[in-house]
Amino acid sequence: MGTDLHTLLRSLRVWDAGTTTLPPFDPDKAPPTPLPLFTSWFAEAVEAGQPEPHTMSLATTDEQGNPDVRIVMLHGADAGGWSFATHATSRKGRALGAHPYAAVVFYWPVLGRQVRVRGPVTSAPSMESQADLHARSTGALAAALTGRQSEELSSAQELRKASEAAWERARRNPAEPSETWTLYRLRPETVEFFQGDADRRHVRLEYRRTEFGWSRGLLWP
Repeated sequence: MGTDLHTLLRSLRVWDAGTTTLPPFDPDKAPPTPLPLFTSWFAEAVEAGQPEPHTMSLATTDEQGNPDVRIVMLHGADAGGWSFATHATSRKGRALGAHPYAAVVFYWPVLGRQVRVRGPVTSAPSMESQADLHARSTGALAAALTGRQSEELSSAQELRKASEAAWERARRNPAEPSETWTLYRLRPETVEFFQGDADRRHVRLEYRRTEFGWSRGLLWP
């Protein structure tokens, strides 16, 4: 007998007390700029045991204006923006080439928190992109050297053969370049911090970049 999706959905709850703690969040005590708050929330997510807190959903618009979203890994966040990497020839790389504007969202359910970041995207120089790649694991380099991301694949055997060759190259030369590998930076225009509340009085604090710096404001949940 098959699973009834709607029955299953109705049986689920968010922020179960056994796995989630909803800490208080006073927006009046938030720092004047978003990066310090993001850094502290990220550290708290790690401390709380959130699995893979460095993963985020990345939304882009392709050449035809169609939206797309996928999970990527955060490579850093500093005054230059939130950074991630991919092949410039991949679907998301081509989308960013056509429309260099994106949004990302982090979801940390162990604390009932989300962080949303939106703004224009720029690509780092090739030397910096390669340095980012070579600072990662052998497996990450092998995956990058396998290449052809988002292209049609004829069979799993074809992937295995290309991957095995890429792993060999990565082990033999840990500094081998991947010419299409690109580090991207999203320079935020808005950053929203969402703190869930058990009584559904969620706190949403949005930072907005202006010509004079950052402004802050609350949003209705």
